[in-house]
Amino acid sequence: MLAFVYKSLKKADTYVYLAARDDFARLPAPVRAQLGELRFVLEVALTPERTLARENPEVVRRNLAANGFHLQLPPSVQDPLLDDWGTDA
Repeated sequence: MLAFVYKSLKKADTYVYLAARDDFARLPAPVRAQLGELRFVLEVALTPERTLARENPEVVRRNLAANGFHLQLPPSVQDPLLDDWGTDA
């Protein structure tokens, strides 16, 4: 399965995978409005042995098959002050 990846120029670290190149009609209007302009960045074959840096490729394939798109949001940022530093003092 091929996926066509676009970067949102409005939302940092936000990407859209499409099942067909430039098929933006698949995106719901509210999502499209939030993303703003999209720039093509990559064509990738999502084979079963393929790995992706931030996404589970099986989830991406399922979303592409069911909806025609997959939305990759930025990783959540955790406050380092909330981390367990190993001190109980």
